[in-house]
Parts: sequence; structure tokens; C-alpha cells
Amino acid sequence: MELRPNCPPGPLEKRWERHRFELKLVNPANKRKHTVLVVGTGLAGASAAATLAELGYRVASFCYQDSPRRAHSIAAQGGINAAKNYQNDGDSVWRLFYDTIKGGDFRARESNVYRLAEISLSIIDQCAAQGVPFAREYGGQLANRSFGGAQVSRTFYARGQTGQQLLLGAYQALCRQIAAGQVQMFPRTEMLDVVVVEGRARGIVTRDLVSGEMQTHLGDAVVLATGGYGNVYYLSTNAKGCNVTAIWRAHRRGALFANPCFTQIHPTCIPVSGDYQWKLKLMSESLRNDGRV
Repeated sequence: MELRPNCPPGPLEKRWERHRFELKLVNPANKRKHTVLVVGTGLAGASAAATLAELGYRVASFCYQDSPRRAHSIAAQGGINAAKNYQNDGDSVWRLFYDTIKGGDFRARESNVYRLAEISLSIIDQCAAQGVPFAREYGGQLANRSFGGAQVSRTFYARGQTGQQLLLGAYQALCRQIAAGQVQMFPRTEMLDVVVVEGRARGIVTRDLVSGEMQTHLGDAVVLATGGYGNVYYLSTNAKGCNVTAIWRAHRRGALFANPCFTQIHPTCIPVSGDYQWKLKLMSESLRNDGRV
């Protein structure tokens, strides 16, 4: 089997913009003829569904929770990074790219990380336009803080609720498109399988978690935004639904699965190794001494 990352060729700092320019455009009159299935309603899924619908595509959105607001993206707290360099402390797209590669032990795919750093500038603008109440300086400018060992201040945050506020912003944008009739929402619906036609995903098989009814939904493209899989491991602070089922079902149909060990852990899951070498105990003692417990 040949492993191809499908990254565009050319110099790293120019390849993605050139690739986007070379893509074939879809006539606005033809967009309404195409249907896109989006599985998952977290930050990635809700934003993708809302954006595709606003572009004119017909979208069907699926989640196994009772509401898109229940996605596990709500658990993120610290903030979201972008190389806007508001603090004028030397940040740049290249520095964010380098720090992310270094933070990933130089194992991440450089082309994709560079694109992530590039579009980080626009992501903050999109979130602010969706109503995310980022922390602000006295003069009204969005606030930044240094986070995760970075030497520059590039983290945008909303108190300790960044994930929740980002998710509510994406949810509002999604609801706007549902009300406009561009998105059809399917809550309490689990994806059981992927429909593959000539090597391409063209639909999904789902089960209604209330009635048990199984259905097949067909479209022109399928977006899998089903989140993490931390609970495939014994120790995890991820939600119980983060259990690799959607990824595994796509993998059975031929999708490649890279770096399954490359997932988030939390220090609260470090096993007990002694009376005082226990992260949860240390945290509870700290909170107790601080008067919050």
C-alpha cells in the first residue's frame, strides 16, 4: 500500500495558497445541488456545517448527543492560539508553526501544521464574528496571554470557559443555518457505517438512538468530525463518548489511521505511585488550602 499524505508540492510557505488558487471553483448556482454530510457537532463539525451551508451547499448534520451543545469541545479551557502578534513580542506564522512542531516532538506533519498556523489568523476573526466573548484589554482589543510554555503571548481565551464559549459561538452559527433551511439536523443519531462508492465516501448508515431505526443517508461528500478517542485507553478524563467508534468504522472501510498513540492525556490520570505521588491528591490538597474545598 502506498501512503500518500496528499500535501500540495512546492515551498512550505506558498504551497497552500497556490493549491487553493488552483482548485476548481463551484458555481454558486450549482452549490445548492450538492449535499454534504457532516458527522459530529463539536468545534470542527458545527463550524464546517455552518460554513458549508452559508456557502450554499445543502448540509445534513449528525450527532449522538441530544443537542449539538453537548459536544466534548466544551471541555477545553485554556485558550486558542493564533499568531496575530497583538503584543508585538515577535510572534509570527512561522514561529507558531515552529513551536507547534517542537511541541509535538517533531513528529507532526509539517505541511498541515503550517496551514494550521496560517489560518489561525482568520479563525479568531471568525469566532469573534460568531459572538465568542473573548477576554479584552481595557481599550477593547482582544487580550492575549502566554500559555503552554510559549515565549510569546498568542493565546486568546474566555476566562476558563474557552471551549464552552467557542462551542456556543459555532452552535449559534449552525442554528442560524438550520433556521434558514440550509442544514438538516439529526440529533441522537449514531453513525454505524460509511457508504463507499468507487473508493470515495458517499454516505453513512445511522441508527436513531431513541427509536432504534436504521437509515442510509447519501450525499456528495462526507465530513467526519467525530472528535477524540481518549477512552480507548484505560485512564482518561475524556467523555465516555470519546471511544474511537466512528474512527474505527471509517478504518474498516479503508481509511488509514495514523499515530493512534498521539492523543491527549491529562495529568489527573497519572496512576497512584505513593501517598504523595498522586496528582489528584495534590490538586485536592491545593484546593483545600486555597479555601475552595
